[in-house]
Amino acid sequence: MSVCNQTRPDSGNQRHAEQAPLPKHDRGWRRVIRNFTPAWFSVNMGTGIVSILLNTLPYNARWLYYLSIIVFVLNVVLFTMILATTLLRYLLYPEIFRVMLNHPVQSLFLGTFPMGLATLINMFCFVCVPSWGTGAAYFIWAIWIFDAVVSILVAIGIPFLLTTNQSSSDLSSMTAAWLLPIVSCVVAAASGAIVADVLPNAQLARATILASYVLWGIGVPFAFMVICVYLQRLMFHKLPPKAMLVSVFLPLGPLGQGGFGIQRLGKVSQKVFPQTNTFGPNTGDIFYSVGSMIGLLMWAFGLVWLTFAIATLLVTKKFPFNMGWWALTFPLGVFTTCTCTLGRDLPSQFFSVLGTIFSVAVALMWLLVSFHTLKGIVRGDIFVAPCLKDLRVSEPHIDEKA
Repeated sequence: MSVCNQTRPDSGNQRHAEQAPLPKHDRGWRRVIRNFTPAWFSVNMGTGIVSILLNTLPYNARWLYYLSIIVFVLNVVLFTMILATTLLRYLLYPEIFRVMLNHPVQSLFLGTFPMGLATLINMFCFVCVPSWGTGAAYFIWAIWIFDAVVSILVAIGIPFLLTTNQSSSDLSSMTAAWLLPIVSCVVAAASGAIVADVLPNAQLARATILASYVLWGIGVPFAFMVICVYLQRLMFHKLPPKAMLVSVFLPLGPLGQGGFGIQRLGKVSQKVFPQTNTFGPNTGDIFYSVGSMIGLLMWAFGLVWLTFAIATLLVTKKFPFNMGWWALTFPLGVFTTCTCTLGRDLPSQFFSVLGTIFSVAVALMWLLVSFHTLKGIVRGDIFVAPCLKDLRVSEPHIDEKA
């Protein structure tokens, strides 16, 4: 009898422990806010590149133009929601910002913010500036300056933080996500060429072009260095884990966007430099020719990585869905913009047809990834922030605030 009296309270305590409610910040909307990582801006990148491709297809139609505007508006809404949620996260839980910044993976995704904003800048130039006039051009120029400054801070600051981080890491833990903060400068450079093309003031356009060349010079060589290290990692330690497998597409980002950006910069230089007497009367033509040649070479190098990435997915076959799947859309999308630009500038029907095929593939991939993302949102299992494990010491403090 005494044994029963001793075991019953224990059983009750066990049931009580099993039924104990989770802390406030691990339930409902607070859990979503706390686990809302910077990787969500990659949704803007993927959605934005689809709107750009629909707007600039080599073989276009009026209905595709209107469809691109619909996707653009959707991307504006998504960007606003993601930015508001991100700000709310760090306002409610400021401790998370520090641990996120020191996390060797989560901090890399800070580069997705300026890149997602750049897709909005590009579409604004394509759609809004022609309709709204000079004021809209100066407005988007100011937004681009902000985007360029953030891109430089991220591209230089995040790698520096990784070098000074006290936690040790080895080559086998490296993924192509190291490219994310660096590519932001390459994307800003390409956007600068598009913004300069719509600026009514030739002097401001020239300054924007030169600044964009500087951004390109920061991002592209830096990206080549990381790609070399990443190739070494693949040779010595084989493919990354399945959860990070789609990151093999990320080298297409700096190669495709770098090729597109240098071509657009050359084209707008050909227009603006003669007006401002920059470097000489024929400098614009030289920049245009050299930019087209470099764009073709970067496209060829990107083709190598595209083949390698597709072969990797075919060999692996099955891998789990996560936010990294958005790495399939934007890198292939910017590689497609480089392809389409080569088709227009050479001109070449081969590149135009290939660019159209790639554009359709990117749009279908965007639909697939969007579908799985919506499923993850409904289930709630897509909201995961690995950096939160570093907050264990601060949990009691967070509980009090929540």
